[in-house]
Amino acid sequence: MAMDKKIAFQGVPGAYSHLACSSVMPKAQTLASSSFSEMVLSVQRGEADFAMVPVENSTAGRVADIHHILPESGLFIIGEHYQPVHHKLLAIRGAQLNDITEVHSHEQGLAQCRKSLEKLGIKPVIHADTAGAAKDIALLGDKNVGAIASSLAADIYDLDILEANILDSNSNTTRFLVMAREEDIPADPNLPAITTLIFEVRSVPAVLYKALGGFATNGINLTKLESYMKGGSMQAAQFYIDCEGHINTTAMARALEELRFYCKDGGVQILGTYPASPARYAKA
Repeated sequence: MAMDKKIAFQGVPGAYSHLACSSVMPKAQTLASSSFSEMVLSVQRGEADFAMVPVENSTAGRVADIHHILPESGLFIIGEHYQPVHHKLLAIRGAQLNDITEVHSHEQGLAQCRKSLEKLGIKPVIHADTAGAAKDIALLGDKNVGAIASSLAADIYDLDILEANILDSNSNTTRFLVMAREEDIPADPNLPAITTLIFEVRSVPAVLYKALGGFATNGINLTKLESYMKGGSMQAAQFYIDCEGHINTTAMARALEELRFYCKDGGVQILGTYPASPARYAKA
């Protein structure tokens, strides 16, 4: 990856999205964004080449609002990344573990370390995000106040790591999608790939069952199926699918042909075909 490429993420420097960018594209420049919309807009405008988009967490579930942003973005998914979340207990330089009386972090970060914090007798304080908490305690300079955040946040804000394994469970992982303005479909249709799409069905009896039948009869495994309401209406539902398979295969073409038969005109939107992450199968 050339140094002139830029990848945007939501959050402040040191966030887990920032860490994911560094893991996937270590030579690319990173661009912090205050919101998911700003992150997507930076790619649309050409200010960044890619966006690192979190879609789900193994503990907290799907990321709110993302599925509304994806189909409207005009961007394509070109890759996926599974980022392990390794929370650290951070404090200002020179502070000791027994100095810490309260710790700041995102609500989910605190929840994922609840038992450890209770054991240490430390009061949890909710913050907007993990890396932001690290930044704020660095500015505060109080040895009694810590933060739960990443090791990258410790490096950026010059903090000590007092506890390297503060998580109650070590299985916490966030799945990210790498998005770009142009499609980048893998050349070899025989290599493991994921195709992501969004569709809206017509109003006929058992339509979802019928629409998905083509995937079953063509041997295509659906790894994710979610529904959500469209445009604030309680009547119009859209469906989001991840499936194992390349867009340029006979099986996928047949499955999509059957799906389109049961959907509204233009009701199927392909968001991308991209290499399947090895982590997807390592976790199975």
